[in-house]
Amino acid sequence: MSLRLNDMRPARGAKRPRLRVGRGASAGQGKTSGRGVKGQRARKGGYHKVGFEGGQMPLQRRLPKQGFRSAIKRTRAEVRLDELAGIEATVIDLAALIAANIVPTYTERAKVILSGSLAKAVTLKGVAATKGARAAIEAAGGTIDAEVVSAREAADAKSAARVAAKQKNNAAKAQKALAEVAKDAAKGKAPAKAAKEEGGKEKPAREPKAAREPKAAKATAEKPAKEPKE
Repeated sequence: MSLRLNDMRPARGAKRPRLRVGRGASAGQGKTSGRGVKGQRARKGGYHKVGFEGGQMPLQRRLPKQGFRSAIKRTRAEVRLDELAGIEATVIDLAALIAANIVPTYTERAKVILSGSLAKAVTLKGVAATKGARAAIEAAGGTIDAEVVSAREAADAKSAARVAAKQKNNAAKAQKALAEVAKDAAKGKAPAKAAKEEGGKEKPAREPKAAREPKAAKATAEKPAKEPKE
């Protein structure tokens, strides 16, 4: 057999004719077409339980699992020393790294690692550095600002400061209200609810509960005695 394109043929047995089902009992695949009687597997939509093994523990659950996917990985970035050398600014912060397209725009924290060389003096602000990278930057005459604050931490701090200011304001209002109540009490004024007048007249003082007569005894005393019939 030659190796020409027009002589190439599939291997013997590689191409089999399509099985024609539902053509009578004599064909061997008649009536139910090889699907058996009723059930999910016999329906037109097919069987879609991927990985189902008849009820036993499936393979994807039997195999051991290793590692995890970090949720903060996309917000962290590493910077090499030779990448710092390519930035023209002397003070390098997270915004400068993003503007220079060294770290992605969604980066919240960056860290300089000891990789490459640095010959110029730079100042890192808000960017962390490893022990070796710190030594290399200081050897080149640069400095490192120890404070590292991410954008999310800055927003959280701002929100916490706003909540603290609101609580302080509420406490000041409560203190002022208490001072006014104490001032009114010192002057001999009753609270507003107790001094409320009904119909322009003061409410009469109510007798103590022990001094009041029971309703039944009071009704008996007021009701005149019946005269006996002749």
